[in-house]
Amino acid sequence: MARLVPRSGDAVFANVERVNAELFTLTYGAIVRQLITDLEEVEEVNKQLDQMGYNIGIRLIDEFLAKSNVSRCVDFKETADVIAKVGFKMFLGVTASVTNWDADGTSCSLILEENPLVDFVELPDMYQGLHYCNILSGVIRGALEMVSMKTEVTWVRDMLRGDDAYELQVKLLKQVPEEYPYKDDE
Repeated sequence: MARLVPRSGDAVFANVERVNAELFTLTYGAIVRQLITDLEEVEEVNKQLDQMGYNIGIRLIDEFLAKSNVSRCVDFKETADVIAKVGFKMFLGVTASVTNWDADGTSCSLILEENPLVDFVELPDMYQGLHYCNILSGVIRGALEMVSMKTEVTWVRDMLRGDDAYELQVKLLKQVPEEYPYKDDE
C-alpha cells in the first residue's frame, strides 16, 4: 500500500469548506462579549474560553487527521511544526512560526503575525486581563491530548495588549502512552 503523502497547509486550506471571515470574527466576538456579560470576572471568561477551545480541539483533531493526511509525528518538535504550518492554515487561513525551543525540546512558542479572530477588536482598559483568543490555547491543548500529549498552552504576547505579535507558549508536560482495550495475543 502506498504511503499517504502529507498535504501542505495551503493545499488543505484550498480544499476545506470556509465560512465568511467577517461572520466568523463577529460571531466569535459576540460569544466573548456574552461570556463577559454572564460571568463578569475576566479570569472566569479566560477559563471558559479555554474550556470551549478544549472541547473544540478534542473533536477538531479528527477532521484535521482525516483531511490533512498527516502521519504520526515522531516527536514534539515535528508536532509543533505541523500545528503551525498545517493546522493553523487549515482552520484559520494563517500560518505560525515555531521558535524559542527549550534545551529539552519540550517547550516552544507559536508566533502568529496575523490572527483573524481579532479583526474589528479593541480591548478596553478594564479588560486588559482578558485573553481574547484563549479559545486557541484550548483548541491546541485538546487536540494534542487526543494524540497522547498532555500540554500546557499559555499566551505570552498579544497584539490587543500592545505587543508586536501573538505568541502562544506550548509546553509538553508528558507523553501519554497509548493504551489498547485488548491484547493481541488473547
